[in-house]
Amino acid sequence: MGQEFELPQEALVEATPEEVWEAISTGPGIDSWFIGRNDIANGVVRTMFGEFPMPDSAVTAAEPLRRFAHSSDKTDDGRFVAYEFLIEGRGRGSTQVRMVTSGFLPGDDWQDEFEAMSEGLAMYFATLVEYLGHFAGRVATPVTEFGPPVHDWARAWEILYAELGGPPSPGDRVRFGPGQVEGVVYFHNSQTVGIRTGDAIYRFLQGFHGSMIAAHLLFGGGDDQGPLWRAWLDELYA
Repeated sequence: MGQEFELPQEALVEATPEEVWEAISTGPGIDSWFIGRNDIANGVVRTMFGEFPMPDSAVTAAEPLRRFAHSSDKTDDGRFVAYEFLIEGRGRGSTQVRMVTSGFLPGDDWQDEFEAMSEGLAMYFATLVEYLGHFAGRVATPVTEFGPPVHDWARAWEILYAELGGPPSPGDRVRFGPGQVEGVVYFHNSQTVGIRTGDAIYRFLQGFHGSMIAAHLLFGGGDDQGPLWRAWLDELYA
């Protein structure tokens, strides 16, 4: 048993087609809004989510300033994930961006995985929009840290929300984390929350395999910040 899926997302962004193309079709560009560290070489997109490699994704279309697409190979049980980006300049420095994620999820628990994927993809696309609106042309240093195992997700989110001063809504100003970072919430759903500062994007994700994940994007350096966020997660969920 399993399920095919297709998740389309679309937005008008205040960025040029050239800036959008850079964000969706280069390793440093993808680093600056998606997950982990990314590299594109010899027609293959490779992603490291923290220390965990994601399946390689082969580039299937690359039409500069118009369309970029890539897909993982099908596994023996039929699993694959494909991404397609369509961009169209709209004048005055704005661009229409459409991202369609499709594929097949095998197994009897495909619905749980689909829910996690859907919530995560909504966060990533919102981050792409946020990146293009506030940081276009800049390159982020990704910081990916996994907290301790979570056994009660409702309680885990209550703890994080308490740190943020209450359940967050887009536009809320919050303070949190090592050194009490101050920022504005730009996205929130049942499994993610995203916060923007003047030089970073901070994201917390409900890990499908049981940990709260800090998946941050730092635009002012920050290769050494991973241990600080891991220690903070460890203390928060001790």
